[in-house]
This record gives sequence, structure tokens and C-alpha cells, in this order.
Amino acid sequence: MQPFRYHVLVCDQKKPDGSPCCSAQGSAAVLAELRMRVARAGLLDTVQITVSGSIGLCGRGPNMVVYPDGVWYSAVGPGDVAEIVSEHLAGGRPVARLLNADESALRAEIIGNRDKMMAAMRARDAAGAVPDEIALTIQGFRESRILLSALELDVFSHLGTPASASDVARTLGTDPRATEALLNALVAMALLTKHDGAYERTTVTARYLAEGGPDDSRLGLRHNVNLWESWSALTQCVRTGRPAPRTGTRDTDAFIGAMHKNAALRAPLVVATVGVDGVRRMIDIGGGSGAYSIAFARANPSLAVTVLDLEGVLPITRRHIDEAKLGDRVTTVAGDLTADAFGEGYDLALLSAICHMLGPEENQDLLRRTFAALVPKGRVVIQDHVMSDDKTSPRMGALFAINMLVNTEKGSTFSEREYATWLTKAGFVGVRRVALGGPNDLMIGERGA
Repeated sequence: MQPFRYHVLVCDQKKPDGSPCCSAQGSAAVLAELRMRVARAGLLDTVQITVSGSIGLCGRGPNMVVYPDGVWYSAVGPGDVAEIVSEHLAGGRPVARLLNADESALRAEIIGNRDKMMAAMRARDAAGAVPDEIALTIQGFRESRILLSALELDVFSHLGTPASASDVARTLGTDPRATEALLNALVAMALLTKHDGAYERTTVTARYLAEGGPDDSRLGLRHNVNLWESWSALTQCVRTGRPAPRTGTRDTDAFIGAMHKNAALRAPLVVATVGVDGVRRMIDIGGGSGAYSIAFARANPSLAVTVLDLEGVLPITRRHIDEAKLGDRVTTVAGDLTADAFGEGYDLALLSAICHMLGPEENQDLLRRTFAALVPKGRVVIQDHVMSDDKTSPRMGALFAINMLVNTEKGSTFSEREYATWLTKAGFVGVRRVALGGPNDLMIGERGA
């Protein structure tokens, strides 16, 4: 079977420092260039690109294999990709200067590298060395902290043009030696480039991590700086069952910014799944930035939406509503979702990323008050992590439960069975789960006629 004219395998194997591998030799840049060139050449329907693990030529990467021709390319750089696409993938003529022509030598090299790898694995096992997967997980905080510090210092905004470490230090008001170490680490992480002692941001960091970038995400990402502090207290939280103590002021702008970024991505999918036919009035409980309310209002020109949240959040909410020019149909009301009544007469109530902040009894009470706010046949839609009965999957939800442990009194992630029980006890019928794909699913219930 050959569903595509060509199937291109590109090695992007990552190995511990010091071990030769394609990723250390620039395979990510080759992959990006290949995808771009194939798309520009109009070959997306005839060329399938697959990222692969090691193909056994680690010392001569980046490596690429093209099937069904069985052509093995080595030492491919981004500057070689255009020729491979035009000559081989479009013209059917392999690029001779890059291919491995001696099949016997190629096989011997691969087998030799395989045997060396197996010998090294046996030696590590005999020595009781900690597996790389565990070691890298334990050390993962290093790269996270480097990037978070770069965001706090706003490094990427100040590198629109190449600059030396001393220039950057002067601009940021930081120590020159420390700044150079940070910049070099960011280069090693492929978040900056460095040529002749001058640093410059990459296309990706210019887009997402710099002021003026088309998808500037700095505000939302800086919420993780706040999480860093609370996660650092995890051991004590497990001992006591109490959240981490707050030692500073919560950055509401960063928190709502992070939520808005996530919501703007998910909102169209939620609206399309839930539907807006027959919905006249909607309440978005704990609606934050109002991203979901805005999306629902845009989908139904006759829909009026109320966003309920804390008084300190609502100025941010109103700013987003004004930017969307929906102030006539999306309004705000200050309220405490853990205690207040929500009014009445709503056809739809949305609880997006709310239930995980509360404990079981609080969620039961929340759903009871939500039920009271709905008209007959009105619906409640919960969007959140929906866990397996044993709470170990999905993986993202199990990890997020730790985030709730260190940041809330009783919050967690909950199972489909738990949500169904709470909804049924609150009076809802037709309770069902709707899979959305991604980290969250929907739980939907209806108030009877």
C-alpha cells in the first residue's frame, strides 16, 4: 500500500548531552524547513512527513530517509532542504551529494552503532544507573525556571535586533555575567540564536514571547511564575493536606490572561458542540475574561449573556467585551460563585474550569444553585478535566489535581461518575459526557420540563 507518493522519515532523536544525535545537530530546523518547503511546493497531498527516532547514523545527522525509493540522506542542513524538495520530491531525482550510496557500508555503520548502544545500555544497567527518563524528569525544572526568568525579565522583547550580552545587561539592568549565562542557556534551548557574540530571538519567540508579537502570550505565561512558588511547597502540602501559603499578591491580570488564552482556543469548539439554537439567555458562572461568553454571543445575534465573577476580575472582563464590541449583549455582574444565587430565567449555564477549584460538597451546592437559575429544559454545561474512575487518567488531569492541591483548599479533578452523581442529585436529567478532545471534556445536564 502506498497512500502517498513519498514518505519522508526525519530523525529527531534526543539523547543525553555528550551523545551524538540528530536533535543536537539541528534536526528541528531541518524539519521546519521541510514542512514549509513541501507546503509551498504544493506537495502536501503527495508527501507524508514523519518524525522518527534514531535510524542508526547518529554521528552524521540530521538524517532523512525517503520511501519508497529507499534513499538515505545524511548531514542534511536547512540549506539543503529546498534542493531535496525540488529535485527529489517534486522531480524524482535524488540528490546525489547527500545520499548514502554504499548500502553495505550503511548497514555496517547502523549495526555498529546499534551494538555500541546495546553495550552502553548493558553497562548502565549493570552499574545501576538511573534511567534517562527519570533523570530528565527530575531535572526538568531547570529549563522551566530559565524560561520563566527570561519572561520575568522580558528578555525576548529586547532582542528585536542582535545584541551582545553586555548590551542586554545594560538594557535590563542586570548583572553582565549572569545575563550572559542566561542568554547562552536560552540559545541551548533553541529559544535564542547566537552569532559572533550577538543574541537574537527566534521566529517562535518573536511571535509568542515578545512585546508586539502577533500572538504575544507573555501575560498568560507569567501566571506560571506564580505557580512556581506554590508548587515548590508540594512536599509540605502532601504532609498537611493544606495548600501552599501565599507569600505575595496574586497577579490577577496574569491569571486571567492565562485563562483567556486557553479559552479563546477552546471556545469555538465548545460553542459548536453545545449549540445555540433556542438559547435566549445565558449565564457564564466564573466567566473570567468572558472569552466563552463572547464566542456564544457571536454565534447567536439574539443571545444575551451575563458573566458572573468577582468584582476584582470584572474590569478585565469588561475590557475584553468592549474590544469585541458586544457590550450591548454581554453584561457583567459581581458575585461569589461559592455562595450567591444566580438569578433565574436562563436557558444555558456554563461552568468552564470552575469545578476543579472546589470540593465535592461545594460542587454539589454550586449545581443546586445553577439548577435554580435555569428555565425548564435549560441546560448546564460543565467544561473541565473528566477523569477515569481511578483518577489516574488522563495524565494531564492527574497532574492538574496536584495544581489544585497546592493552590486550593479542596479542589481536585473529578471523575465522570462524580459529576453524574452531583448533577443527578441537583435535579438534572439526561446527564451525559461529551468528549471534546484535548485536556477537557463536557458534562451536560438538563432541567426537566
